[in-house]
Amino acid sequence: MEINIGSRLKHAYNAFMNRDPTYTPTGSSYSIRPDRPRLSRGNERSIVTSVFNRIALDVASIDIKHCRLDENRRYVEDIDSGLNNCLDLEANLDQTGRAFIQDVVMSMLDEGCVAIVPVDTTLNPKITNSYDILSMRTGKILDWYPAHVRVRLYNDQTGDKEDILLPKSQVAIIENPLYAVINEHNSTMQRLIRKLSLLDVTDEQTASGKLDLIIQLPYVVKTDARREQANRRRKEIEEQLTGSKYGIAYTDGTEKVTQLNRSLENNLLKQIEYLTEMMYSQLGITQEVLNGTADEKTMLNYNNRTVEPIVSAIVDEMKRKFLTKTARSQRQTITFFRDPFRLVPVNDIAEIADKFTRNEIMTSNEIRQIVGMKPSDDPKADELINSNISQPDETMRPTDEESQYYEEGGESQNG
Repeated sequence: MEINIGSRLKHAYNAFMNRDPTYTPTGSSYSIRPDRPRLSRGNERSIVTSVFNRIALDVASIDIKHCRLDENRRYVEDIDSGLNNCLDLEANLDQTGRAFIQDVVMSMLDEGCVAIVPVDTTLNPKITNSYDILSMRTGKILDWYPAHVRVRLYNDQTGDKEDILLPKSQVAIIENPLYAVINEHNSTMQRLIRKLSLLDVTDEQTASGKLDLIIQLPYVVKTDARREQANRRRKEIEEQLTGSKYGIAYTDGTEKVTQLNRSLENNLLKQIEYLTEMMYSQLGITQEVLNGTADEKTMLNYNNRTVEPIVSAIVDEMKRKFLTKTARSQRQTITFFRDPFRLVPVNDIAEIADKFTRNEIMTSNEIRQIVGMKPSDDPKADELINSNISQPDETMRPTDEESQYYEEGGESQNG
């Protein structure tokens, strides 16, 4: 139906002009989004934060789907479900599907485990397991019980985080597969975090102007007169340092000055460098992975050792908790899909595509879809046929009756 200009003006909406003057927001208000994960360790530890963020971004970039399989356990189609909508489009009022998975991974890496809690469902999970999930949120596990967990969860109705007791059967509990490296008390990551904390304290002391010097005077300070003389000498050196443009002072040739914090700082830096290299090797991460210059082999090693175990842990637990036995018997599953061309340079994709089509592994349109191109209208683009090889003419093939005649000993096709 065509809408005229008058109708458009009548029904048009403007966020500033159409405000409801009587509406008052309910619930708590914050200057920042309250449901965002807060790392239990400060963001000043840039090494740890950058590693966590890199892993979370790479896991979130992998598509997780609620789908149906055939009798050979091969992918057939996506299932039109609320769970798929949460994973692909909108997990909750505040997060997209990708932001939600990133939230899950960041919280899991920081705390060692995280709860994925279905908030809105079509049916009551306490009554039946055959429910569809409409929204999900990440929760922090506070207490463990034999059949329940106490979870701190953001309530978007009130704007506050609340502690609720939930059955384990209703909550997907994702445990960090790299727990021994990242979350154990004496793990490489925890040792690195403690060293970084010590370095932060040393940096603050240095920035405050404290030099932490010991001056060995050429006399014994035991009497009050000598103690007063020592204090005067200390103040003289302090005045020299504060009054000097470049922080330079002089001492008597019989005096010996020892600086305390430099050796400690240098030793800390060496330990931090060692622990950082150890952590990188245990996680399959390099500095090139973090700054985006890693080659294909390095990224493959990182994906296999770090990213895939984490996304597998998420998928397996969601499959276990969110799909009933009936759903699994109907060949429903939750799985993830990695783009095989994601790490391939553009100039190599054409060669790979040619090999795939020539060996009838993928159709042209399947390849075009992976690389982000629109499907071709040519019917041959959906056929598993090698276009580089001439195909037999359908009109020249013998009919079923002719084939049976030749097989029973009749004349050959060549007479």
